[in-house]
Amino acid sequence: MTRADRAEIRWDSEKKRWLIRIQVGEEVIRRPAPGAPHDAGEDILRSAAVKTAEDDGYQIEPATVTVVR
Repeated sequence: MTRADRAEIRWDSEKKRWLIRIQVGEEVIRRPAPGAPHDAGEDILRSAAVKTAEDDGYQIEPATVTVVR
């Protein structure tokens, strides 16, 4: 697996869902967070970001995931 540098998860108010942004070097991958409610806790959101990155073939540490509310 390729190691991702960092990830960010933030609420997209237009689409009413969480959006995950994974950065690998200069490349940025954006994915929706499947099934995460608006009031989800930070641990749940970090886990969703890590799982999404792994599904795309990237490895990331939960500590490098930033949650923006």
